[in-house]
Amino acid sequence: MTLTIDVQNLTKTYRVHQKKEGLKAALIGLGKRTYHEVPAVQGIDLQVHQGEFVAFLGPNGAGKTTTLKLLSGVINPTAGHATVLGHIPWKRENAYRRRFALVMGQKNQLWWDLPAQESFRLHQKIYRIETEQFDRSLNELIDVLDVSKLLKQPVRELSLGERMKMELIAALLHSPDILFLDEPTIGLDVVAQHNIQQFLRHYQQTRKITVLLTSHYMKDITALCKRVVIIAKGRIHYDGSLKGITDQFGGYKILTVQFADDIESPPDLSKYGTVQSIQPPQVTIQVPRAEVASVLSHVLNQHDIADVSVEDPPLENMIAEVFSLAAEEENAS
Repeated sequence: MTLTIDVQNLTKTYRVHQKKEGLKAALIGLGKRTYHEVPAVQGIDLQVHQGEFVAFLGPNGAGKTTTLKLLSGVINPTAGHATVLGHIPWKRENAYRRRFALVMGQKNQLWWDLPAQESFRLHQKIYRIETEQFDRSLNELIDVLDVSKLLKQPVRELSLGERMKMELIAALLHSPDILFLDEPTIGLDVVAQHNIQQFLRHYQQTRKITVLLTSHYMKDITALCKRVVIIAKGRIHYDGSLKGITDQFGGYKILTVQFADDIESPPDLSKYGTVQSIQPPQVTIQVPRAEVASVLSHVLNQHDIADVSVEDPPLENMIAEVFSLAAEEENAS
């Protein structure tokens, strides 16, 4: 399998001016400034192969967006090395820039006051896309995203979900080999999120391109990605499968017991685990994974049960636990 992204000890540190309060301090600062170093990415190693759809997760300020900017050549690193598609990103070679696309959910690449189709034509000129290829790619993307009726509307008149569809079209017109997505569904409603997810899954599976996705929406991750990389405080703390997160950090199961309707008050199940909620005749408890079988056996033998379910904890809970452990490690170091 071809290696698409190869990152070794990549580091980015920002030098930030410390401005003190008060007029006197401000005047002194004009002649003598005080700076401090802010580490954004701290020596990460990462390898991604062709055709992978990788989730890049972390809390705010973890270094996710900084890493995408480094890999797309927007900023230079402080130290370390990286190659993407055989190119060093921050050299900003045209041969590399024609092979990737960067979509940021909070920034627009389309002209605000012009119809999207005008921006698409501009992209054709920038990327020197042959007319036949451009028309074929544009028509395919318009058809899949069902936006033919929106092409002549100024971008500022489109809804957030419609604008994101147009942003994706603009990013994919030159048929990139790798796609960097930074919060592509931020602020979208449930329907718009689902539509974007469906499109990304279809496009990635059809074209076999490499995708690196950052998102705070766990539904994006579970719908699209098999591999997850978790970064916190600029360091990678987990790199593996979604199932691996459950195995490593989900040390418990969620047991929901629905008692028979004729039971007026559900029995106390706290001796079996941590009670999460009581909504008669239903009780939900958190039980250690190794004790689920024995707890189920006791409950079923001692009570009249109408229904029971056993589930893994929500993914966002386990991700939050990884973040918490990472913060503890940083504070201890």
